[in-house]
Amino acid sequence: MDKIKEIFKLFFSLGLFAFGGPAAHIAMLHKEVVDKRKWMDEKHFLDLVGATSLIPGPNSTEMVIHSGFYRGGILGLFTAGISFILPACFITYILAYLYQLSFQVPNIDQYFIGIKAAVLILIWNALKKLWKKAAKSFELSIVAFLVFTISFLGYSEALSLFFGTLIGFAIIKLKAYRSLTSIEPFSIFTIFLKIGSILFGSGYVLIAYLQDELVENKMWLTSAQLADAIAIGQFTPGPVLSTSTFIGYLLANELGAIIATIGIFLPSFLFVLILNPLIPKMRSSKNFSILLDSVNASAIGIMAYALIPISKVAFINWIGITIFICCTFIIWKFPKLNSITLVLFASTMNIILVSLSNIT
Repeated sequence: MDKIKEIFKLFFSLGLFAFGGPAAHIAMLHKEVVDKRKWMDEKHFLDLVGATSLIPGPNSTEMVIHSGFYRGGILGLFTAGISFILPACFITYILAYLYQLSFQVPNIDQYFIGIKAAVLILIWNALKKLWKKAAKSFELSIVAFLVFTISFLGYSEALSLFFGTLIGFAIIKLKAYRSLTSIEPFSIFTIFLKIGSILFGSGYVLIAYLQDELVENKMWLTSAQLADAIAIGQFTPGPVLSTSTFIGYLLANELGAIIATIGIFLPSFLFVLILNPLIPKMRSSKNFSILLDSVNASAIGIMAYALIPISKVAFINWIGITIFICCTFIIWKFPKLNSITLVLFASTMNIILVSLSNIT
């Protein structure tokens, strides 16, 4: 049970402080389970990143579930996933409750600029370490750069990942040959279960699915309500898919929040439970190994692209730039510093600087 306690403690903490989106979550996870705790090596971690990119669902949450399974078996799998999801969903539930009471959703984005700066450093450090494993040949380096470029041009992560994987597999194989009203609870559950089952890429792709299902088809929400729900999901720690808790509450109060949350996250647990034992077999197969290498390189390209939108927020004013410089110095001086500690430092410094700015 010591391993289970360790898993719960780690991922509950990450669930409280994992701001910045999927790429940031994976970077923090890498620092905790590879660098600090040595649960697995770089190669296996990268294989897990690539494998989760092949299945629907929130990739960072699935990486957490994989890590829990690797450390503590099936009980570790469920412990890791639930402990990571719970904090974000609980915070989102409280905000949904306040929202229903007609409270103004506070404009707190300025208090998160510093966190974005810390997240930038975490993603960059993870990229530096994972790049050597993912882009281990000239062809795979080209794949990573190609996916980065496609993402930069505005194409979806799912399309970029698919295109990069296909091109990488083809290149390597060719070279080898010469690759608000109360809604029926069951209806809510089935819609969120469907979304969780077909959601490729990161949690950000969720917006398009929710717009199509809940606003345009079912007309259960307005576009303004959906925008508020997405904003809450962005401002809270943990997986972006905690947005489902907020929406579920709007649709059917407490029961709606619970079933929407279970519906959207349940497929991830099942996919990981099925996929995890197959990964070593995939790696031992020559063709699957090439495919997995191509997926890994594509995933690194997408992860690198995540630096751009986060940079736009992190460097929006002098506060973000100041915190970024301070965090860079700290991580350089103390390379083994806990990622949660770095985020806490950035958050505290952000609050202090914003408060001082408002006073002056």
